Amino acid sequence: MIDASASWISKKPDRCGGDACIRDSRIPVWVLVNYRRLGGSDAALLRDYPSLTSDDLEAAWAYSAAHAEEIDRAIQQNEAGEEGPAE
Repeated sequence: MIDASASWISKKPDRCGGDACIRDSRIPVWVLVNYRRLGGSDAALLRDYPSLTSDDLEAAWAYSAAHAEEIDRAIQQNEAGEEGPAE
């Protein structure tokens, strides 16, 4: 099975510290996952991030499921302040 999120998610060393981001945005997947973990709904995410689409969120959830350790590590680093202020 082809990972549909692969083309939807980009990682570039010069953007967001190389974190996986939605398309070519500066919205890291881990930010969306953490928002959801803290009780935010998909509807609230779409409201708070108007440039996102439902397809973006589906790609983020698929990427997160396939790369859980990477996403967990990014969330932990942000909470510890190792990557600077939250975006």
